[in-house]
Amino acid sequence: MRCLGIDYGTKRIGLSQGDEIGVATPLPALTEGLSEASWQKLGDIIKQRRITDLVVGYPYNMDGSVGFKAKEVDAFATQLKEKFSLPVHLVDETLTSYEAESTIAKKSRREVRESGLIDSRAACLILQDYLDQIMPPPPFSGQDS
Repeated sequence: MRCLGIDYGTKRIGLSQGDEIGVATPLPALTEGLSEASWQKLGDIIKQRRITDLVVGYPYNMDGSVGFKAKEVDAFATQLKEKFSLPVHLVDETLTSYEAESTIAKKSRREVRESGLIDSRAACLILQDYLDQIMPPPPFSGQDS
């Protein structure tokens, strides 16, 4: 299993990778939005990294309802399935961008945001959540190591 975590945005698309080890790591973000060049780069990443599953952050509203942005992600997920013929898993991304941004000094946030680093960190949190769900920790043995 090789997963590509995706934090979809109209300006930037954050990316991360995780595998059977169960640890998500950030990748460089796509900073030109959803252009033809982005689709090509995404395809290259999927091929080069032998990705088997796509994990996309799903933007629920704070009350758990689905809004306009979620409909955009639904359309994006459909395009991913059509273009790459891989399973697409939607994972709640509530507050991941906020959490990712909170790790950056306030004075640096604007320039860092434009680089896509925050988006890729958010993609990392989304993917890690997914990996934790499908790969629960081993049972506690009760013995000291």
